[in-house]
Amino acid sequence: MTLFGRTLGGEEIASLVFLLMALVIWVMALQGERNWARWFRRWEADRKGRRDAELSMERNGDRPPPSSDGPRGPWG
Repeated sequence: MTLFGRTLGGEEIASLVFLLMALVIWVMALQGERNWARWFRRWEADRKGRRDAELSMERNGDRPPPSSDGPRGPWG
């Protein structure tokens, strides 16, 4: 195989293949980290919004209606 006017042997071709595989794995890991960070920011914003709504209702003397979607909080 010739690349840029240079003949590549089996070891060089294998090195290129492994380098490309490492690059693909690194890009996939980076994408996973970015997706996790995006999810966490969204979750934190939603949690802050819910908490602010609860605090404003408590200040006004109103009580939120009981949740019918199941247990709440970390302990159910």
